[in-house]
Amino acid sequence: MTKAVLSAMIRPLVEPRLPEWVEPLWFMSKEQALEFARQAEIGWFDLNEKEPMIEIARAATGLKWMNSIYAGLDFMPLDLLAERGVVVTNGVGINAITIAEYVVMLMLAHAKGYREVVRAQDRHEWLLDSPGKRELAGERVLLLGMGAIGSLIKTRLEAFDMKVVPVRRSGADGALKPGEWREKLGEFGWVVLAVPSTEETRHMIGAMELAAMRPNGVLVNIARGDVVDQAALVEALQQEKIEAALLDVTDPEPLPEDHPLWDLENAQVTMHLSGRAQTKMFQRSADRFIENLERWQRGEPVQPQMDLGLGY
Repeated sequence: MTKAVLSAMIRPLVEPRLPEWVEPLWFMSKEQALEFARQAEIGWFDLNEKEPMIEIARAATGLKWMNSIYAGLDFMPLDLLAERGVVVTNGVGINAITIAEYVVMLMLAHAKGYREVVRAQDRHEWLLDSPGKRELAGERVLLLGMGAIGSLIKTRLEAFDMKVVPVRRSGADGALKPGEWREKLGEFGWVVLAVPSTEETRHMIGAMELAAMRPNGVLVNIARGDVVDQAALVEALQQEKIEAALLDVTDPEPLPEDHPLWDLENAQVTMHLSGRAQTKMFQRSADRFIENLERWQRGEPVQPQMDLGLGY
């Protein structure tokens, strides 16, 4: 029997489908997980807080495969897991559909001034003109990040007749190479960030990049807060160097109550809700885990595997 230490939050979706060769040890708290950790060959250590997950992973000295519903696991001790030879599967793609839909919503809401429409309804005021007159059709989008989420963003924006130019290492199919996009920032009305959080991407959008954007340029970030230099962004917004920033993610999270981003009219903050705006996240993750258990037993690669050296 293979012992698997699994979060109880996924139990109703997983337990009836577990193969006979798996002996599950369900935990409902950090303390329970730590009690079971040393027995784990397979681990699904997800909790709402990061620090307990780190502690559990460190304690699981016999771990061979770690699974998670989270796409971004850069906070975990990846070096240690790599040293121990642990295979890690994450939640890449689990939230891709809803996050891509969220990007479309954010862009349309900004383009049509929808926040002002909602406020007018709250005031019972009948507007005589639209507060937003921008059309997405025909506008150019720079898309940084062409993983599961970026790919879906691209097809959805193209359905609105937008010209989407992604950044790819190969530069194939009309894409820009990683060393080319900065000098072309001024050619785009929208810059969408869908990259993983790594040392390479940290603060990839800073004062220089914001200054290179068009005055009517809009930054959309559904990646991680730290891919943007937030102080530089606040300054650019305050000085109206760019038109707006649509931010599902911030640095830090939660955003402090007194942070200036809350009060800027040209900033929208949506509290990292994009991946949660769905009902199928846990079902998709459970389905993937069960399929991976079958692969694991057959000695086949489980998917999607993280590159622990790259951090995603």
